Amino acid sequence: MDYNITEYGAVGDGRTVNTAAIQKTIDLCHENGGGRVVIPTGRFLSGTVILRSNINLFLEAGAELVSSLDPADMIDFMKDFDDDNADTGWEGGCFLLARHEKNITISGPGRIDGRGREVFYEDESDGGTHETPLKVKGFRPRMSFLEDVENLTVKDVTFYDAAFWTLHMAGCRNVLIDGIRIENNDRGPNNDGIDPDCCQNVIIRGCRIACADDCIVVKTTAPMAEKYGDCHNILISDCILYSHSSALKIGTETWADIHHIVMSDCILENCTRGLGIWSRDGGRIHDIMFHHISGNTLRYSDRVKQDAEVCVWWGKGDAIFVSATKRAGVERIPGVIENISFDHISMTCEGTIMIAGEEYSPVRNVEIRDSAFTWKKQGRLYPDCLDEQPSARDIYKHETPCIYLRSAEDISLDDNVKLRVDESLREHIKKQLIRE
Repeated sequence: MDYNITEYGAVGDGRTVNTAAIQKTIDLCHENGGGRVVIPTGRFLSGTVILRSNINLFLEAGAELVSSLDPADMIDFMKDFDDDNADTGWEGGCFLLARHEKNITISGPGRIDGRGREVFYEDESDGGTHETPLKVKGFRPRMSFLEDVENLTVKDVTFYDAAFWTLHMAGCRNVLIDGIRIENNDRGPNNDGIDPDCCQNVIIRGCRIACADDCIVVKTTAPMAEKYGDCHNILISDCILYSHSSALKIGTETWADIHHIVMSDCILENCTRGLGIWSRDGGRIHDIMFHHISGNTLRYSDRVKQDAEVCVWWGKGDAIFVSATKRAGVERIPGVIENISFDHISMTCEGTIMIAGEEYSPVRNVEIRDSAFTWKKQGRLYPDCLDEQPSARDIYKHETPCIYLRSAEDISLDDNVKLRVDESLREHIKKQLIRE
């Protein structure tokens, strides 16, 4: 059965705040056993929308569900419930919220607008490149926080201009993300695309994602790892990805193990870093496969003057980055990374392929097979450093080879791996391999 939000008082004029009307519609649908909550053509402003079990939130063509960005109308999912999410230190405002529910769908050809453009701003420290991270002002809620949802489907819908993480799924099981579009500001800090956090049995396929921060990032954050444990059994395929950070990433938050992840058949466009694995917080990362991925990576400009209010991009045009090292000022030992394969990777890049652990946390058993890498000048800057952010090492001056290895054991490249340095970078990349 369909429940149209306008029949319960919602007005799609772009000015009326419809939080109560939309929530009334969802709650009624849920109480009656479930169905489809329809957002019709129009621009519907709202605060936090709480999704319930057995609901399909369906956005028709021409429908826009728009964040009010009003802290008074947004639920802080870390503080507004009398449960174990309190006192974690997380900021908690979110636009779409579901916790401990089943059988939720978000679908349709319409658009969900996070209004991130109203919290990001430019200043003179960019130096005129229009490539650096924007500064941030005011309240910026997540586009969504979906915790402990079993049987979650997100299909066809467009997420637009997130102010913070777009699709954050924590402790969810049996998830399908199919054919969605994410269109975020390409310089907006922390506007990640899809974040499976301590999730199990997830399929992400056929998506087009453009954002400043990581496009798809598998992680285990501290508060969710304590409740839900490992993140595993995730398939990511057939996506087109654009990012000023990493296109496909595991970490940085690794408080529980991450394993049995397959990322394949994706195209990467103008990303700062292509394929990345970060171990920082103690969880073991193992049995990860990347295959049949092509595209390019390049180094974007950072701010002329860096300060505490501004982040910098993580990565310097690296096709592959695998790193196990401590965070700055933290004695916690990162977990081991092992049993990783890269197969049929074709990338044009500017930065070093880095596979780097530490004596206390080595990287083991990494294979690169049937792949081709070309180093070619694409951006404004030449390679002159290595980047292991966030860590005690962070960004540091270093000769930039094609491949850099440190505390890395059983690393193999088969005879079908091709490394080619274009004339445009031969003065800056003079060695194929440095091992330290």
